[in-house]
Amino acid sequence: MTDITASPHFATAKPARPLTWRGRVRAWTRRAHTVANDQTGAATAEYAIATMAAVAFAGLLVAIMRSDEIKQVLTDLIERALTVP
Repeated sequence: MTDITASPHFATAKPARPLTWRGRVRAWTRRAHTVANDQTGAATAEYAIATMAAVAFAGLLVAIMRSDEIKQVLTDLIERALTVP
């Protein structure tokens, strides 16, 4: 088994200096900017919203098509189209 700490490929890290007040603010600002501008999952959310809108529209069409008035209009239209003059 190889010990990673003894490997020459890994540089030893310098000990971290304690951050000054300005350094802490800068680090927090950088992190806040990264989080605020993160677009991970944006396309998935857009697809989900578009799918939900399509389902809602389909439900509305089904409700309209089940009404008696619309059934009668469509039946009349089909009968006129199939009638030979």
